[in-house]
Amino acid sequence: MLKANIVAELHRSIKDRGLTQVKAAKLMGISQPDLSHLLRGDFEDYSAERLMKMLTVFEQDVEIVVKPHRRAGEVGRIMFRPTAV
Repeated sequence: MLKANIVAELHRSIKDRGLTQVKAAKLMGISQPDLSHLLRGDFEDYSAERLMKMLTVFEQDVEIVVKPHRRAGEVGRIMFRPTAV
């Protein structure tokens, strides 16, 4: 789910900037066909780290915060929260 959320943010960033897939792919350091596959949900070959690095190309900071769960004794969770622009 984390990677899907990151890809959704990549798609939003590309769309907000009015970039073509060719221009966006060049910025991200991948080919246009690879970007097309990525945006269509074919991202299993990409690590979450690589996708996060792609977000930084679009002037996005990525923060990873580790903190204790609010309820002692419960398993922690992984959350993705995009910040409103």
